[in-house]
Formats: sequence, C-alpha cells, structure tokens
Amino acid sequence: MRTVEWDNGVVKMIDQRQLPHRFEVAEFRDYREVARAITEMYVRGAPAIGAAAGFGLALAALQSKATTFEELVQDLKAAYDVLYAARPTAVNLRWALDRLMHLVYSLETDDVEAVRQALVAEAQRIADEDVETNKRMARHGAELVPANARILHHCNTGALATVDWGTALGVIRMAHEQGKNVHVWVDETRPRLQGARLTAWELMQWGVPMTLIADNAAGYLMYSGQVDLVMVGADRIAANGDVANKIGTYKLAAVAKDNNIPFYVVAPTSTIDLHTPSGDAIPIEERDPREVTHVGNERIAPEGVNVFNPAFDITPARLVTAIVTEYGVVRPPYEENLRRVVEQTERDRRRKEE
Repeated sequence: MRTVEWDNGVVKMIDQRQLPHRFEVAEFRDYREVARAITEMYVRGAPAIGAAAGFGLALAALQSKATTFEELVQDLKAAYDVLYAARPTAVNLRWALDRLMHLVYSLETDDVEAVRQALVAEAQRIADEDVETNKRMARHGAELVPANARILHHCNTGALATVDWGTALGVIRMAHEQGKNVHVWVDETRPRLQGARLTAWELMQWGVPMTLIADNAAGYLMYSGQVDLVMVGADRIAANGDVANKIGTYKLAAVAKDNNIPFYVVAPTSTIDLHTPSGDAIPIEERDPREVTHVGNERIAPEGVNVFNPAFDITPARLVTAIVTEYGVVRPPYEENLRRVVEQTERDRRRKEE
C-alpha cells in the first residue's frame, strides 16, 4: 500500500513507529487525529506529511456541519491552523494546505457539498502527483550516480517518507534498478533512528546492498575514501538554497566538502520555499527530550539531565553541490535557478487546470 492514502472518508497510514518489527496500518476519521499522527510521527517525511495534511483538511470538510460556504470556510480555517501546527518545519505541509484553500476560494459555487468533494479530489491529486514527481526526480538523480557508487545516506527518504517511491532513496532505488551496482552506507540517524529502522528495512526489501553505520562513523568513511557521494532529502529549501533537513545533515555536508565529495539534495519543487529568504528564517522544531534520554522504553541518560533536541539543522547553500527536482538538476546560482523551476511548476499546474 501507499504510505498514506484515502479510503472512502478514512485516512490510512503505515504506522512508521512500529517498523521494522511490525507492519501496522492506522486509520483516522478526524482531522485532529491526523494532526496528532503527524506530530507523533506515525507519518514522517516532508512529502508524506504534505499528503497527510491534505487528506486531513479533506476530512475536516466532510466533518463540518456547515450549510453555507462562509461557515465551511471558517471550519476549514480552524482545521488549517491545527494541521499546520503539527510540524512547522516541513514546508510541504503548508504547501498542501495552501493549495487546498486556494482551490476553495477559487470555486464559484455556494454548493458546500460540491466544495467538499472538490477538496477530496484535490487531496487525492496531491498524493497521486507525489508518486509521479518522485519517479521523475529518480530518473534525473540517477544520472548523477556512477556505476559502483558508494553512497552515504542520512535519515529516511524512501517510499515511507513520501506517498510512494521516495526522494533521495528513490534515486538510489532507480540507480539500483538500472544495474549500477550501488552500495549504501546507512546512517542510523539518532535520536529516532529513521536510518536504522526505516531506511535499512526499505533497502533490504528492494535488495539494494547496504551497510548500517553509527552516525559518528560517517566522517571516517569519507576521510578514508570509502564514499563517492552523499545524498539526502529536505524538509524545506530556502530561496537562497539553504536546506533544512534531519539533524546531522549539516555536519555531513561540511565533511563532504572537506573531502571533495559531492553532496546532493533530492526534493520536489513543493519543498522549495521562495518566501523564506534563507535558512535563518526557517523555524526549527524542538522535540520531546525523551527521544534523547531513551531508546525505546529504556532510559540511557541520568534522571533530570538537561536535553536539547532539535529535529532539523540548516545546511548552507555553499555546501550543496546540486539539488535534484522533478524538473532536473539545479545548480548554483540557487536563487535564480530555484525560482525558475518553481515558476515552471506553477505554469504547468495552471495549464492542467485550464
């Protein structure tokens, strides 16, 4: 199944907290439950979060008791605020919600039922488009991967981080299917271990050769010449090319730069936020200290210890070799070239709506 999908008024998600030990599908019938699922990381990964939020707003429309357009809009605004607050760093969440609200305002009808059905259809369209977008990115990104490449990967960017297929791992999967004989070094990704739990599981499902490493081993591997390229995803890309991604990404980019190793970011244009001028303006979510003091249910730190647990960090654009999008590989100058691909996306979307 897809990571997140709509089933006749029910939002279904693979509960990623249970992997790799159990494969469970959770069901949600209320937009507040969807927001909670995003916060508690039943679903994670920027594109998957965006799709989930879109389905959540569609649920809010169906739940609303509104009988007029104005009443429905007020209910949707309230749901928007709840869903947006679930995870503020991943811009795909806001992008999906804004896209649905734009649709609502553009509909020239007082038929609230028609608005509800239009929202459901648009949320489904966002999910479907994500799959095709990922495959387009994978084809572009695979051109950057040489035969026999040893690739360092951080966090999880596979099918589980999207609706299906994946971003950076989608590129790796494509290169594997093209017979390039790649090998992946998988960062465990503390503190939530998305690499150890999810990326390792996905690569093993696909039959891609891989080795799991402690996060702190990555520098040694690059220094000793055992890495040919680093490939990661993104939760938000600022207009200048600064990248917000899972905590630990910045130090990988810095070490890659020091060792003359290409550092590639793979993300759809929906992750590019032209309204955010640089990484300094990106809000960084701070999560529960328990994620650091515990592994599973076992405490590993002293009682009462102070904890700082940012979920993301910022990688400056100067450390990013290129950004792979569904419109191809974007290289510096990022301010000019990122704007170009976002504008192309908007033109294409408007053509489809005509």
